[in-house]
Amino acid sequence: MTEPQQEAQRARAASERAAEARWEAVDRYLTDLLAPDDEALTSALAASEQAGLPAIAVAGNQGKLLHLLAVSMGARTVLEIGTLGGYSTIWLARALPDGGRLISLEYSPDHAEVARGNLARAGLDHIAEVRTGPALEILPKLAAEPGAGPFDLFFIDADKQNNPRYVEWALKLSRPGSLIVVDNTVRGGAVADPDSADRAVLGTREMYELVAREPRLDATAVQTVGVKGYDGFLLARVVS
Repeated sequence: MTEPQQEAQRARAASERAAEARWEAVDRYLTDLLAPDDEALTSALAASEQAGLPAIAVAGNQGKLLHLLAVSMGARTVLEIGTLGGYSTIWLARALPDGGRLISLEYSPDHAEVARGNLARAGLDHIAEVRTGPALEILPKLAAEPGAGPFDLFFIDADKQNNPRYVEWALKLSRPGSLIVVDNTVRGGAVADPDSADRAVLGTREMYELVAREPRLDATAVQTVGVKGYDGFLLARVVS
């Protein structure tokens, strides 16, 4: 690589770092004003960090968006696939009225235990239940339970290669008017690469293609930047 090429590469890297710093600063500004963490949310993040959970929970402003979606549609039942430490679960459970119900599915028993503790400290363990195990094994059992569905809102934030199967199950457990939110569906822009061999990207692309051809869904997707980097989410409404 020539010196001018190296200099151009360094300039591009510096520009990218500056852009990321600006994204993060704007995210912090907006979150501090409109979606500040309270004691329960801060404690949930601290407990998750102390337990060694990965720092991949939704950002505060994203949690607030989930909350507002649930409140706006008058959701009474929520199914979450991917609990982690329960940070997003708290945002969603707080949106539910008396008698509401949230079921969250978490693969890791250790993560589920942390989430249950966080939900209890937030006073939400009477609304939110965490079930442990592979979601694709739990979902058929859940579907067979009397009165388990339909759910008003689904939040899918688990292993990305299984996103198509999770959306299929959401459809089975939905009603007309239900909302399905799938997180991390831009993959830093890699979702646009048809030649990607990444399993998360392949699963995400398959999910988009499923949604696009599914007549029961009306959907869009949004790219996001911020403290969680460059990503995005899918929002789909069940129409029939």
